[in-house]
Parts: sequence; C-alpha cells; structure tokens
Amino acid sequence: MTITPDMTEAQADRRYWMSVLAKADSRELSVAWDNLDEAPEHDWIRRPETGMTMVRGRAGGSGKAFNLGEMTVTRCAVNVGDGIMGVAYVRGRDHRHCELAALFDALMQDPRRHDEIDKSVIRPLARAQEERKREARNKTAATRVDFFTMATGREDT
Repeated sequence: MTITPDMTEAQADRRYWMSVLAKADSRELSVAWDNLDEAPEHDWIRRPETGMTMVRGRAGGSGKAFNLGEMTVTRCAVNVGDGIMGVAYVRGRDHRHCELAALFDALMQDPRRHDEIDKSVIRPLARAQEERKREARNKTAATRVDFFTMATGREDT
C-alpha cells in the first residue's frame, strides 16, 4: 500500500481495497457475495452506468504525460444504511461487478463488518490476483531469451 504525503492511513487502506475490488474477477465477487452470512439491503445513489475515460501515460514511467487512449468504465454508488456509502469504478461494462464492488466498499467502511470482509473477501481476492500475476510472470519468464555478446580477444602471433 502506498501512502502519499497528502493521504491518511485510512485513505490509503480504502484505496487498496477499492483497487482489489475493481481488479477482481466478477465471478469471484459473486461467490464472495453469495457466501456472506448477512447481505445488507441497499439503496442506489447512482445506478451502474457505463462511459468512457481518458487513460494517460508517462513516457518512461516518469516523463512527460500523454493521452494514451480511451477506456470503457462503469461506475455506481450505493447506500447500505447508517450513512455508509460505497462507490466503485471498474474497467469495462460489467454492471454486476461494479455493484458488488460498491457494496463491498460500503461493508469495509462499516466498523462492525470491516474485519470480517477484509478476512473473507479482500485478502483472498488479493492473493488470487497476486497468484495470477505470478503465473503470468512465470509463463513469460519461461519463454524469455537472453541475448548477450561475448567479446573475444585474439592475438596474432
């Protein structure tokens, strides 16, 4: 988790779990939702809606910013009671993914449910994402070709 100078630890924690939820596989979120002991009722603040956003990049990762292109995103916001609002922005058009991510965001903000959701949902999703990254790195490494040049010294005698 990265904490910037203008960010509190609580904000950094929320940034982390929202990232995990947004990057989660939709099926994994559905299974996690179905496995909840007590799923909360919710009211819509903003129903899932799909639009476009501009993706920006930086040359070399830290150079001058440039517009890379547009990407489809879906966003929504829910209220689960007690004034707790959950929001989500997810890549693509999956409205159910966005809804579940917003609901889990709201549950993570509820002090009574935070630890339970962190343990049963966020941590397993984060481990699954890390496992997929590791598998991709291993698959890529297996096909890696190292090129090297060897200079030989030759003396004419």
